[in-house]
Amino acid sequence: MSLGPPMSREGVDHALHARAVERDRISGDLLDLESHTTYQVLKDAVLSGATQRRWAGVQAALSRLWVLHDAYRGVLREAERIRAVRGRPSSDQLAELTTLLTGPSVVLQAAVRPVEQRSLLPESDTRLTLDETVLRMDASFREVTGALSEIDAVWSALLPRLDAADALLRRVTELRDRLGEPVDLAWPADALLRTRDGVVADPLGAAPADGELARVTQILEDRRTDLEEALRARDEYGRRREDLLAALDRVRAAESEARLAHGAVVVKIALPPAATPRSRAETLSGGLDALDVSADGWLSRAGRLAALEQATREAESRAQATAKALYGLVGRRDELRGRLGACQAMAVRKGMAEDPATAGLYERARLLLWTAPCDLTKAAEAVELYQRAIHGGGR
Repeated sequence: MSLGPPMSREGVDHALHARAVERDRISGDLLDLESHTTYQVLKDAVLSGATQRRWAGVQAALSRLWVLHDAYRGVLREAERIRAVRGRPSSDQLAELTTLLTGPSVVLQAAVRPVEQRSLLPESDTRLTLDETVLRMDASFREVTGALSEIDAVWSALLPRLDAADALLRRVTELRDRLGEPVDLAWPADALLRTRDGVVADPLGAAPADGELARVTQILEDRRTDLEEALRARDEYGRRREDLLAALDRVRAAESEARLAHGAVVVKIALPPAATPRSRAETLSGGLDALDVSADGWLSRAGRLAALEQATREAESRAQATAKALYGLVGRRDELRGRLGACQAMAVRKGMAEDPATAGLYERARLLLWTAPCDLTKAAEAVELYQRAIHGGGR
């Protein structure tokens, strides 16, 4: 293979310097690779599944990389040795250096194959230039770092979440022990341990772990919420009971006002039977009495206490709204009376007050509005008909 004329001394020195810089950079990258945290963990880990298969390929790539690297460095050492012999190398030395630096000087010996894979023909060694060797090293290096990147991405995503879930499990266990009531945490604990083992041993096959971890975390979050509520209910029961008694007094007062409103309004406005206010105070009071004597644990009583507090707030709001709505019906009747009077005044201005049809519509609306109890639905329709008549059939 002809390489052309030998390089000049200046060309050799420039090429050797460039290769020395390249060699140092490559050596630094390989040192960084070996010190990479994920690489160090994987090197001693017991792997399984997809990660085990991928790591086997990575190890083969690493083996190729180091063989190439050793051969590459060997050629450079030889070139540096020859160049160091004389300050001004001879033409033979320049030719030899040119061959080393630009020719197929990197020799990879043929691999020794198992006997079942051999041939009686001689195996040929592989010869590469320094540039070809660097390209092959780069391909192997990228294969290794690509695998490390994929594995590290999974660990970076899942291991912190597992750590957080373990911390949550410890918190839930602490709350359970403080409460002193049985809460089964065996399944979440086993699931976290199983998930962590799977993520560590086979991160590339850990896709199902994401969903499993989310389920376990949600269960633990629910347990923590329940236990915190139970502890608060136990520790604050005396105060919250007093607050409930005061709230029940407000419910009784609001329901009494709603009954008074109903009594005052029902003689003025026609109300359906369903509009009769219903009392919740005594039922809620009975719920509080039941809580006082309950033998259940606080995990159960906390939920009942919170539900009772919520129901008491709703009962007070409902009674207040009922009273307001009932009094609002009287206001609605009075508003219709005002509209009817305004329409009559307009009819007088238009000279329509004496019209028999218009007068009949007015009289019907008046009778409905001044009859007790007033049917508001019919009265509103009558006022609307009268108003349309005055406006000539449309508003």
